[in-house]
Amino acid sequence: MPDFIETIIHDYTTVFSDPWFWQFPAATLAISFVAFMAFALPWTLLAYLEPNWLKPYRIQAKPIDVRSTFWPSIYHSIKNTAVVFIMLVITWPLIKQTGIHLGDMPSFWVIALQILFFILLDDFLYYWMHRTFHENKWLLKHVHSIHHQIRNTCAINGNYMHWFEFACTSGLILIGPILLSSHLYVVWIWVVIRQFEAADGHMGYDIPWNPAKLFIIYHGPVYHDFHHAKFKGNYSGFLNYLDGYLGNTYVKAYLEYKAKRKAGLKPEEIR
Repeated sequence: MPDFIETIIHDYTTVFSDPWFWQFPAATLAISFVAFMAFALPWTLLAYLEPNWLKPYRIQAKPIDVRSTFWPSIYHSIKNTAVVFIMLVITWPLIKQTGIHLGDMPSFWVIALQILFFILLDDFLYYWMHRTFHENKWLLKHVHSIHHQIRNTCAINGNYMHWFEFACTSGLILIGPILLSSHLYVVWIWVVIRQFEAADGHMGYDIPWNPAKLFIIYHGPVYHDFHHAKFKGNYSGFLNYLDGYLGNTYVKAYLEYKAKRKAGLKPEEIR
């Protein structure tokens, strides 16, 4: 029997007893799930309660229906995480060969530059993946339409999607770290940031003191909210410049909203 076949068989038979499996892919998936819930649940509770001070900042005129989408969103998050876990087991012999490591921790500036690279790469790849999910009729009908069942989103809806779309999105997140053979802790930092964006992008409110505004290159929940409201356009994740350079795929209403906000109008005066 060829050596590589024996290696693959060994990897499969020892996957659950291999500490590196639990430290790298399994722990990363768990951190991703917990981080998303930690970011999404507080915003979702606020949307459910929607105190009077919050209503003026709602992006869409229609109230957010948290009650009917909460438990389906929890179900999809758990189901999709379970499916990706199974896929990690199946692909473990390949994942094990990546350069992700637990060696010496890099300097702060190396971490910062790697995270910036991950954001830029992930956003570029996500733009094309997301746009393909819209322009390919089969993918739109059978996969991506599930995510678009909710037009007026709250944070917990961020991972309400078909398992295949969730798996593709999760795979894109790891491409940058694999290319750079990053430290595992840097991967975890990046995953937490990515899940912050997933929750924040669906929160449904344009709040001035939103902590997301600390990320200078991130454009907040308004950008993706208009994607859900209008169904086409605004295909990026973090950065909206790609819509301008890769086919002018901005949602027109989003650009009008931005102009009115810049002129000093409040969300309730625009919607």
